[in-house]
Amino acid sequence: MRYIIIGAGAVGGAVGGRLAESGHDVVLVARGAHHEALRERGLRLVTPDGTRTHRLPTVDGPAALGELRAQDVLVLAVKTQDSVAALEEWGPVPVAGGGTAAERLPLLCAQNGVESQRLALRRFHRVYGVCVWLPATFVEPGVVSAAGTPLTGILHLGRFPHGTDDTARAVAADLSASRFEAPVVPDVTRWQYAKLLANLANAIEAVSGVVAGEEARALQGRVRAEGEAVLAAAGIPYASQEEQKEARADKMRLVPLDDGPVRGGGSSWQSLSRGTGTIEADYLNGEIALLGRLHGVPTPLNDLLRRLANEFARRRRAAGSMEVAELVRLADEAVAQALPISGASTP
Repeated sequence: MRYIIIGAGAVGGAVGGRLAESGHDVVLVARGAHHEALRERGLRLVTPDGTRTHRLPTVDGPAALGELRAQDVLVLAVKTQDSVAALEEWGPVPVAGGGTAAERLPLLCAQNGVESQRLALRRFHRVYGVCVWLPATFVEPGVVSAAGTPLTGILHLGRFPHGTDDTARAVAADLSASRFEAPVVPDVTRWQYAKLLANLANAIEAVSGVVAGEEARALQGRVRAEGEAVLAAAGIPYASQEEQKEARADKMRLVPLDDGPVRGGGSSWQSLSRGTGTIEADYLNGEIALLGRLHGVPTPLNDLLRRLANEFARRRRAAGSMEVAELVRLADEAVAQALPISGASTP
């Protein structure tokens, strides 16, 4: 199989680099300065076991590849807010032997949240969800770091909306040979919703810095409790914290990198630090807000964090620049002003 990594940033670059190291055929897809750096200097992947430069085929879209191969696997690793554009671009691409990518090729959604695979299933026949536990950082154009060891990451995967198949098992085997653990599960969304609950704190980190002090941790707990109440009301199951801890065990710990920066924060923090102008909060905290409105559960904390994260991104405000005390004050105010959600009445 040839892996086409659509969005070769932090997660995509780490997955693509590790697959290439174990001898797999990999194509990187990137834009702008990152695309130019990858073409000119290769992908520099910084990990605890050393730094390697991978000179891999790199394109900025499907036109440069022409007809795709029947054995290609598409790995969607862009942020969710960029998914629709990527799906529309890659779906119609012809595949050798007839048909299009959307009709014939497997698409793996290696992203936070759950929305991208829904978007993909509108267009692609074969969609796979991936629950991504992979601490990686986009350092600069052409350079990605991944600080996990002995495993680089743990990637639960399965068919979306449910099930497993031979393709999932074949991809898992390739990942398992490339410094990942890749359990194939029939209920991948159960793992993704568990990860979503943890990712609700991404906006806290992006707005007020790494969650470390007592105030920030208490707010994180309140935000998660709000998310758990919503999932309960919606009847959506998720893996317990104990189950997640057992799955990770001591398989992946973060270590300082000799040839790389200190990891400053997660994906949302990195978006603000890079000044991209967009952030994924609509598909993390916004997922809880959406489900809350659908099932009659107020979500003032996640509504607030979604709004603040988007304001920070839109205004190019520095990551972590709001004092935690101010964020907590706004959170208390939002809860105090929240109105219960009632069902629509008929005259």
